[in-house]
Amino acid sequence: MIVENTGLDGLRSDLAYLDEAAEKVGFIRWQWEYYRATYDYKIEYNNSDYYLRINTRVVEGKLERPDTVLAIEAVYMGRATFPHGLEYESEIPAMVMKTANHKLTELKELLEA
Repeated sequence: MIVENTGLDGLRSDLAYLDEAAEKVGFIRWQWEYYRATYDYKIEYNNSDYYLRINTRVVEGKLERPDTVLAIEAVYMGRATFPHGLEYESEIPAMVMKTANHKLTELKELLEA
């Protein structure tokens, strides 16, 4: 599920600050390569795990340099499936969405400060 109207799409930040801000809110940079990075936030609810995922792309520099500039491209959410992977078509429970929206607002405030 793509999370719409987050206010994060297109925001830019250098890698060092984005990592710091994301970590403060509880996101972890799990996947990365030279030109993109993904930040995940895990939400446990009713014996299921949901992941709020933020996709970013390099606009200046190369990943792993602290001054590299990243732009947020998309925010989406999925339910973890066994043995691994995320399923994006399931309905997301209201409590999970409430938590997700709160975390996105926190991150947006830090990035806009």
